Amino acid sequence: MQNRRDFLKTTALAAAGVALVGCQSGPQRFHIVHGDGKLHLRFFPYELQLRHTFTVASYSRTTTPDVQVEIEYEGVTGYGEASMPPYLGQSVATVTAFLEKVDLSQFTDPFQLEDILAYVDSLSPGDSAAKAAVDIALHDLVGKLIGRPWYQLWGLDPAKAPSTTFTIGIDTPDVVREKTLEAVGKFNILKVKVGLDTDEQMIRTIREVTNVPLAVDANQGWKDRSKALDEIFWLKEQGVVMVEQPMAKERVEDNAWLTEHSPLPIFADEAIQRLADVPSMKGVYSGINIKLMKCTGMREGWKMAQLARALGMKVMVGCMTETSCAVSAAAQFSPYVDFADLDGNLLIANDRFDGVKVVDGKLTLPDRPGIGVELL
Repeated sequence: MQNRRDFLKTTALAAAGVALVGCQSGPQRFHIVHGDGKLHLRFFPYELQLRHTFTVASYSRTTTPDVQVEIEYEGVTGYGEASMPPYLGQSVATVTAFLEKVDLSQFTDPFQLEDILAYVDSLSPGDSAAKAAVDIALHDLVGKLIGRPWYQLWGLDPAKAPSTTFTIGIDTPDVVREKTLEAVGKFNILKVKVGLDTDEQMIRTIREVTNVPLAVDANQGWKDRSKALDEIFWLKEQGVVMVEQPMAKERVEDNAWLTEHSPLPIFADEAIQRLADVPSMKGVYSGINIKLMKCTGMREGWKMAQLARALGMKVMVGCMTETSCAVSAAAQFSPYVDFADLDGNLLIANDRFDGVKVVDGKLTLPDRPGIGVELL
């Protein structure tokens, strides 16, 4: 009788068919299909082009640096990525430097996720986006080897995936109106970037176009807690349903006071990074926003969601500007959350993947194995 590894090797190589396989990543790329029972890591930079200039309370940008990752085992390839917005303090250079240190060839069983990812995490105290790229690719690979999507392996019902917000960045009234008109009829909830002295203008401009529920993200932009509370009460009257990271993460007492007095749930974003941070969020925020690029990937993100629930907190899953690869990875546990902000792939013009979709405003998870993506 074939053991599992022999079976996987036979079927994977049969599916591969040839020793050289093309990879669609801009210029045509080729890689060797290894049959040595080891994990092989590949990566390359890929700059994301934004459809519109993206502005939050602290910066603007038109591109996002990104590194695409592939892990191959016996002819089967898992895909991952590292996306690095400015505030993460990471770059293509730091990501590639970290990935060059990762030696996955020492592992012969990709199903040993805990051991492999614990090793990856041990290589440095930071580099969360690079670690997430490896984590996502490994989860995609293992799901493909099992033949099941991760939401199914986690016991989640894809029909319970929520509507995703679509982000409207800080801009002039004309541009805000244009972006909102593009979203009307496609999304059931919009996310509005606030935190400057144009907050009221932003909301009123959007309300000229649509009455859908709104979420707001101040990105630590509010400075005075009493003014912030007054604004939240006004926002509630405007149909806002939640507030994300209202004040600087260091102002723990002010954020806790605001959460205690707010008529709307307050979610931590910049204040929450990894699993160890979750217990300290209780009593300071109503819930947490989990982003794979901050928490090192799917393994830790899923643990964070479960711990937050156990502590009686709400859960949100978010993303950076990313391809459908990382967004589809995060979407795997979206049926478990209260809010989803998984629109990063919709904000870029050069997505490499087909993956999670938004249908009538609702996340629709692909039934493909792993994280459910295919190269375009």
